[in-house]
Amino acid sequence: MEERKTGRSREVNKRNKRFDSVLAVLYGLFILFAASLIIYLFFIQVIDIKKYKIRAQKQRASQNFAVRGDIFDRNGFKLATDDVFYNVFARRVDYDDDASSPEAIATALAPILKMSKGQLLKKLNSQDQIIAVKKDVDRNTAKKIAQLHLRAISLDKKNTRVYPQGTMAAHVLGYYNFDADIANGVEYAAKDKLEHVEKSVKYQKTQKGKIIYDLSTDPVATAKNPKGLDVTLTIDASIQHVCEKELQKMVDEKQALRGTVIVMNPRNGEILAYAVYPTYDPNNYRKATPLQIKNWTLTDVFPPGSTFKTITVASAMDLGKINEHSTVLDTGKIKIGNWEIKNYDYEVHPYPGQISLEYLFEHSSNIGSINVAKTMSPREFYGVLKNFGFGAKTGIDLPGESSGLLPNWSSWDKGIHATMSYGYGTSVTAMQMISAVSALANDGIKVTPHVIKYSPEEEAVKIKRVQVISPETAHSITRLLAQSVNHGRSVIKMDKYNVAAKTGTSRKPKENGIGYTPYMYTSTVGYLPASNPQVLVYVMIDSAKVGAIWGNTVAGPVFHEVTTQVARILDLKPDKNVTTSVKTNSN
Repeated sequence: MEERKTGRSREVNKRNKRFDSVLAVLYGLFILFAASLIIYLFFIQVIDIKKYKIRAQKQRASQNFAVRGDIFDRNGFKLATDDVFYNVFARRVDYDDDASSPEAIATALAPILKMSKGQLLKKLNSQDQIIAVKKDVDRNTAKKIAQLHLRAISLDKKNTRVYPQGTMAAHVLGYYNFDADIANGVEYAAKDKLEHVEKSVKYQKTQKGKIIYDLSTDPVATAKNPKGLDVTLTIDASIQHVCEKELQKMVDEKQALRGTVIVMNPRNGEILAYAVYPTYDPNNYRKATPLQIKNWTLTDVFPPGSTFKTITVASAMDLGKINEHSTVLDTGKIKIGNWEIKNYDYEVHPYPGQISLEYLFEHSSNIGSINVAKTMSPREFYGVLKNFGFGAKTGIDLPGESSGLLPNWSSWDKGIHATMSYGYGTSVTAMQMISAVSALANDGIKVTPHVIKYSPEEEAVKIKRVQVISPETAHSITRLLAQSVNHGRSVIKMDKYNVAAKTGTSRKPKENGIGYTPYMYTSTVGYLPASNPQVLVYVMIDSAKVGAIWGNTVAGPVFHEVTTQVARILDLKPDKNVTTSVKTNSN
């Protein structure tokens, strides 16, 4: 019995010793863990404090949102800017029985927001946790609300893009949506510059959104929003207004579908005005139709008609096939395959015979143009057309430009070769057409058209200058065009200026490309003063429906009114009755 008791006692002692050993190990581990924790906290709070301080600062970091830069016309006239608005929200969680009850809030806000108390109460009693009370209130209204110190009301600041001149230059400016970050026009093309902030102001905020001021905090800077860089356009607001007014007047008079007036300085490619109809108000672009928003002058193509004859004659002359004094046979009509082509005035002038190039332009001879084109092989003609920029984008600094349609010379048959000469074998954009003709006005040099003013360094990269034809050819075409206008009875003739210009009319193809509609494209393109071209104007009106539908009767009057007013605005020096030749040198 005694032995059993002794055995049990030894077993208990052995277990107690094991327990004491485990307890000692656990105690040691606990001491080690505590020591490690103390060392770790020491490193965090004393030795490595900078790292965690920076992390905490980042969590509290904030900065004012940046506003986009403004857009100005060439004379400093503001066309686009940012405005700050506020959205008013209520938080149900902060409602109480005192000043922040729905009843009290509605009573306080109704006169400020110019809403009925009943309407506000209905909103404030919504079961939503965050309630949109009113959107887009102005700065003064937001200030009055903030002064009430309503705990349940918060103000969310937001930017809105504003276009002070309404519809003016809408297709140049485009629009910008802050919420979706989508844009069009210059707002898209110059996005990087408009949003470029050279120095942003950063500061820290508490959890409740209040600024933490320290010695490095600039109280003035925190109250201001950083701003992107401003953009200046080549557009002249005065000329733009004239173009839009005259275009609208003719579209209304002729009940036309659409139209455009583009004014360019052919010397440097700067676009002084760019009117597009139908138009829209970029302030309310969401209400505009796709037809109104689309800049069809860059995207849609059409047969240029007789304005293209200037390019045909210039091409043959530059290739040495003809010269300024050449004559061509005009039989009044011609048959190519089963297709008979006539001059528009065949009934009046059935067989003009040998005609001068001046006569060709003045009477817009289709047959004369065909015979000029025949002096060139398809490959030669195509090569010069490519140099003029047909079948390729002009490179204008606006989005959405198309390349137009110019079939390769290898696919030309006699019909395409012939119709190409008077503007039916190719399809162009309005911008392509004015860009090509600009070379005739600029000593044969085509300059990239653009609507943004660039610094000399930017211009060297973005603006190209291409010698399309020789200066001599450009001067000869200019003289011929000016003489044809002066000797004719066209409405585009001016009293004080020699105008080198050509009208055009072309049938409008059906959308499926097979056959033609009953409607016409009417156009006029020209530049002045012919002795030293400073301004190039292109007018095109689509589907006029009232009265005589010709380039001279629809686009011509717009061209005449625009050039008259532009000459006055720019104070161009008259060149009529000047004894020197129309084009003798380049400037």
